[in-house]
Order: sequence, then C-alpha cells, then structure tokens
Amino acid sequence: MELTIDQPFDLGSSLESGQAHRWEKSNDWYSGVVRGEFIQIRQNGKSIEFHSGPSPEATAASMLRDYFRLDDNLDEIYLDINRDDRVAAMVKEYPGLRILRTEPWECLVAFICSANNNIGRIHQLMERMSNEFGNPVSLRGETRYTFPTPADLAEAGEGELRRLGLGFRAPYVDEASKAVLEGRLDLSALVQMPYVETKEALMKMKGIGPKIADCIAIFSLEKLEAFPIDVWIRRALAEWYFPGQKTPSDKILLEWAQNHFGRYGGYSQQYLFHGQRLRKKAD
Repeated sequence: MELTIDQPFDLGSSLESGQAHRWEKSNDWYSGVVRGEFIQIRQNGKSIEFHSGPSPEATAASMLRDYFRLDDNLDEIYLDINRDDRVAAMVKEYPGLRILRTEPWECLVAFICSANNNIGRIHQLMERMSNEFGNPVSLRGETRYTFPTPADLAEAGEGELRRLGLGFRAPYVDEASKAVLEGRLDLSALVQMPYVETKEALMKMKGIGPKIADCIAIFSLEKLEAFPIDVWIRRALAEWYFPGQKTPSDKILLEWAQNHFGRYGGYSQQYLFHGQRLRKKAD
C-alpha cells in the first residue's frame, strides 16, 4: 500500500535521528514494530510504500499518519523555527525530518536505557527485551516481536533485565514497570498535562533526570516545547551559540534554549541534534 504525503517528509532522517529504537534497514526498506504492528516501509519520492501485519493495511496507514505526525503543520513550524539561522541551515540540509509520535511506555523504557549509552546499544537492549518478553508478529516470511507490556517486564523483574544487559538501568525499568502497572505513573494522563507538570511527574521516577524526561515528553507526550540537552546538543550549543565562551550549565542552557527557540523548541532541538551528530560522524 502507498501513502501520498503532501508536505516535507524524509523517512530515513526521521527514523535514524535517535527518536525510535527498533527500526532496522535493509537496502532502502526499513522494518520495525510500531504499536504492535510489524511494518516494512520505504520512501518513493512524495509517497511511502509499506506492508503491515497483523492489522489490515488501511488500519496501519492511519496509525502511520499519526506516528509520523502528519497532522503537524510543518510549514508553520518551519516558519517559526527558521527565525534561527543555524536551525534554518539544518532544515535546508535535512528537509522533512519529523518528530515522531512514539508509544509512551516504549519511549519511557527506551530513554531510561539511554542513560550513559549510545544509540546502537539502546537498539540492542530494546530488541532483546522484545525478543525475550514480547509476542511474535510475522510479515512476508519474517518474524519480529512486540515490545513487552509493563506487566511483562514487572513479572520478569530486575534480575532478568540485568541478564539482558541493562546493568544499572535494570532497577529503574523494573520500578517504572510497576509504577505504570499500579497506576502510580499514568502516561495517558501526562499527555493532557502542561509541559512543566509532565516533566516533574516523570522526574519523580528513579532513573529519569531532566534530559530523559524531556525526551519522553517530546517524543511521546505531545510536548513540542521540550528541549532535551544531551552530549550532542551541549556540543551544538557550545559551538554554534556560545563560541569562545565557557559553556553554561545544563540548567542555564535549558532556560536559554526554551526562551530562544520557543514553542517548537523540540523541532529545533531535533534538527540541531541530527546535524551535529552526522557532522561529527563524518569528521
């Protein structure tokens, strides 16, 4: 099945920009499990071709439109964020890079696993948990596994998570599983809450600091003003906005960034992150 897209869209940049952690690429096809659906997808100009299962492709098409945030008015967002020359240069270089709307529970676990970690390693941990505790889904002769539910991981426990390689992150994922399962952390309610309250609620969980909370907020909880500051963004801000100066603390950087980049700060952050990471990778 094909989806025609009438706005800027770059599948590769969107899937490879550190937002989602279960996509695999073979030639020009990406395959991954999204919200319980096995998706195989590629871009053909202004359309995306995909196969899906177990749901009908028409159902998956609606889900993918939501996942890729095709309801965002990207032209309006570009008009806003291009006020900043550096962001405008990144938009010109990577047109169509989208913020994804990932499933909150999976996003929460992925970014707890991101602590002192790299993107490749996060992919591995997410895949191991899925293979061990998820349910199989098959498509065109290939089988992958859904991401485990909070109940699945709570039942597995800290010991099993350590066995899979989560290390010091294992007790944090174990506690998060129990908190969601018991209703102490209501992720669906956080979607409706203001950004500041959402971030505070997330940071009550062990293993979730300001950066991880902001990642969860922007990529799964509709907080487009969130501006996660990780090592790549710190380098980008130091080099591009504070050259020749002592780089401010993360707290001061965050206050500055939120004032400077505004209501679509998350989009600005993602373009700066992607540009800085690929630039350094090429050096």
